[in-house]
Amino acid sequence: MVADDRLEDDELARRLREAHRRVRMLPAADKERLGRRYLTICDLAKRDPARAAARLEVFLAALNTALNTALNTALNATPNTAPNTGADTPRAPENTLGD
Repeated sequence: MVADDRLEDDELARRLREAHRRVRMLPAADKERLGRRYLTICDLAKRDPARAAARLEVFLAALNTALNTALNTALNATPNTAPNTGADTPRAPENTLGD
């Protein structure tokens, strides 16, 4: 993005922007909780950038964990899409449609 080009010299701003992108990808329940935490770090960055950078490190680790959990939950919750047609040759669960 164009805004990212202006942030080349400000590592904290770039990392805050990346954290914001990751928060937006979360499910609603996690997004609200971690979004509040993100906003407090942004507010702290205005007054104490060094402390905000330290808190951002911990936040990014928690955010990565939340993203991995959300992704695993989404992958495991995928329903079996093979239709149950009652055909005389049933499909094995490992086969996909069209095999």
